[in-house]
Amino acid sequence: MKNIGILIITGLLAAPASADEIDTETVERIEAYLASIECQMDPDDIEVEDDGYDLDDVICKGGNQFDIKLDKDLNEVSRKAE
Repeated sequence: MKNIGILIITGLLAAPASADEIDTETVERIEAYLASIECQMDPDDIEVEDDGYDLDDVICKGGNQFDIKLDKDLNEVSRKAE
C-alpha cells in the first residue's frame, strides 16, 4: 500500500507535458522547409518561442551552420551563421 501511495505522489509531481512541445506535424513541416532550402537538423534542436520557433545548429548544403528563426506560420524571419 505504501508503494502505491509513493507511485501516486510521484505521478502527481511529475512535470506535465510541456506546452512547448512541438507536434509531429509541425516538426514534419519544419523538416520539409529545411529540405527545400537544402538544410537539415536534429528535431531535438527545435525550440518553441513566444513568437515562433528557434532552430539551432541547422546544417546547410556546403557545410554551413546556422541558427534560424521561424515565425508561428513557419516563415523564416532570421538566419545567423555560427
